[in-house]
Amino acid sequence: MDATATVTPFSTLIRTASHEQHTEAETSTFMGDLLGGRLGVDAYTRYTEQLWFVYRALEEGAEALRNDPVAGPFIQPELMRSTELERDLAHLRGEDWREGLEPLPATAAYAARVTECARTWPAGYIAHHYTRYLGDLSGGQIIRDKAEKTWGFERKGDGVRFYVFEEIGNPAAFKRGYRELLDAVNADDLEKQRIVEECKRAFALNTAVFRELGEVFPLSA
Repeated sequence: MDATATVTPFSTLIRTASHEQHTEAETSTFMGDLLGGRLGVDAYTRYTEQLWFVYRALEEGAEALRNDPVAGPFIQPELMRSTELERDLAHLRGEDWREGLEPLPATAAYAARVTECARTWPAGYIAHHYTRYLGDLSGGQIIRDKAEKTWGFERKGDGVRFYVFEEIGNPAAFKRGYRELLDAVNADDLEKQRIVEECKRAFALNTAVFRELGEVFPLSA
């Protein structure tokens, strides 16, 4: 048996094992151009649309998992983002924001995988829950700040509400608690390794969305 699997906290294991994929997602060309202020608000809007499809899959799946022994502890209402995303989209696209809303192929594949895990593999769902929500609480705040400065959104207002967790007063403490949930996850070492692999897959799915967004919004040479 690998001794490190029992000694290293699972939250540390999952973070370090997915570091390479995490960095690849964070340093995508599209995200670099978006955060660098080189793209217009239409690119930010399209990105927000893609998020809605993913979070709808995450949060529809959450309902059925509330009492699940593995995934249940992670289903926390203060994390839910769909309502805020819908307010942002109404601000960005208008009240009829649902009209003509289409996921990119990569987004459709990402949402389908989240839905599949929610229905058939609660431990795998945790991997997607972790990569999204902990990322929103951390790096998401950089995106909010840049969006406010670049496109003039009101601070923590319409257009960036997705990044504002009003029910989480102390994000650092919340993230500590979340990592404790990961450390206590109801799974053996083999299942934990499968969760780590699914976490890597989640980052790869996210990176594929960025790649397709980059094709839709290429910077002219």
